[in-house]
Amino acid sequence: MSRDYSHRLGRKTIRITAKDGSPVAGKPVRFDMQKHEFLFGAGMFDAVEYACGEMADPQKRELFERVFEKWIALMNNATLPFYWGRFEPTEGCPRTKQTMAGAKFLKDHGVTIKGHPLCWHTVCADWLMQYPTDVILQKQLARIRRDVGDFAGLIDMWDVINEVVIMPIFDKYDNAVTRICKQLGRVKTVKEMFTTARQTNPNATLLINDFNLSTNYQILIDGCLNSGVPIDEIGLQTHQHQGYMGKEKLMEVLERFEVFGKPLHFTEITLTSGHLMPPEIVDLNDYQVEQWPTTPEFEERQAREFTEMYEILFSHPLVRTAYSWNFVDGGWLNAPAGLLRKDGSAKPAYDALYDLIRRQWWTNGETVTDENGEAVIEGFRGDYRLSCCGQEMDLALRKGQLDGVQTYQI
Repeated sequence: MSRDYSHRLGRKTIRITAKDGSPVAGKPVRFDMQKHEFLFGAGMFDAVEYACGEMADPQKRELFERVFEKWIALMNNATLPFYWGRFEPTEGCPRTKQTMAGAKFLKDHGVTIKGHPLCWHTVCADWLMQYPTDVILQKQLARIRRDVGDFAGLIDMWDVINEVVIMPIFDKYDNAVTRICKQLGRVKTVKEMFTTARQTNPNATLLINDFNLSTNYQILIDGCLNSGVPIDEIGLQTHQHQGYMGKEKLMEVLERFEVFGKPLHFTEITLTSGHLMPPEIVDLNDYQVEQWPTTPEFEERQAREFTEMYEILFSHPLVRTAYSWNFVDGGWLNAPAGLLRKDGSAKPAYDALYDLIRRQWWTNGETVTDENGEAVIEGFRGDYRLSCCGQEMDLALRKGQLDGVQTYQI
C-alpha cells in the first residue's frame, strides 16, 4: 500500500556566487543528505557508562563500539536516563558528570537527546521518603531546576513527567512522587513540574509521556492544556510485548491524540522477535523470565511489524518521533525487542528500517546552477552537504527554514 510522505519533503532555492559576487552559472551541485529532520531513535543508555569511563571491560567496550556503529548509521535521537533513584542514589550526589559525558558523546555525533524522566513515581529516590510531602515537592522542583539548568544546550528536550494517569493510584509500593500527586491531584502536579521546567529553560521542548493511551490520558491532557500547562508535545508509549497493536488500533490512537494539534512522539516502541507475553498479564513488569530467545521465524514477523508501524507513523504529519525502546535484545524485561541480537548482529528488523530510513526516505542527487547561479534542492527534510566546484557547504532543509534564497560564496 502506497503512503503519502509529501509533508516530509522540502524545497529550497540556493544561489552560488564567486567572491566578486558574480553568479557561478552552469556548474553541477551535488547534494547529499546527512541527517533526517524526523527523529528516528533507539535506546542508548550505555553511552553514559562508555563515555564517562565506567565501562572498564574491554570486551564490553568493543561490543558497545560495534553496536554504536550500527546505531549511528540509522538513528539521530537518543534518550538518556534521569531516573531519580539511579541518577541521585544518595542525596546531594547526582550523576551529573557521568551523564554529561554521555550527552556530549552523543551531541558530538549530531544526535538530538531527550532526558527521561524528570518526575516519575517509579525508580524514585528512596531517601525522599524521610521528608513530609511539602518538602518532597520542593525537592522535586529543585531537582528539575538543577538538571534542566545543568544540561541546557546539551539536552533541550525532556519527558517532564511520566505516567501520570496511574500516578496517584499507584499502590505497588509507597513512594514520594505518588504522595505529591495524591495531595495536589494530577493536573496541579503536572502544572508544577512543567512550569518549573519552562522557567528554567524557556527554549526546551517539554513532553508529557504515558503508557495509558485510553481516554483517561486524553482527559488528563485536555485538563492540563485548559489549565495553562505548557505542554509542547505528547509522548505515547507503545510497548507491544503481547503482540503488535496492528494498523487499525494504531490509526485509532493517532486519530484520538491528533485532536490536540501537538507533535506526537512514539517514545517507547517495543516489538518482540520471540514468543509473545501471555495476554492475561496486566502489568508487563509482572512477566519475569530468565530466557526469552529470539527466533528466525519471529524475527521475520518483527521486521514486518516494524515496517508497517514506521510507514504509518512517518506518513502522519503530526508524528515527530519513532523511538524503539531497545536497540539490542535483552533490555527491558529481558525481551528480544531489539533491532540487534545480543551479540550485536543485525536482525531483519534493523535491515528493514535501514531500507526505509536510509534508502526509501533518503535523498541524494545532483543539479546544475542556472545563469543566475541558482539551483533548487528538493528532498526529504533534514541536513544536507552540498558540493560545487570543489567547495562544500551545509544546507538545512527543514520546516520553517524553506523560504527565501540561501546564498553561498565560493
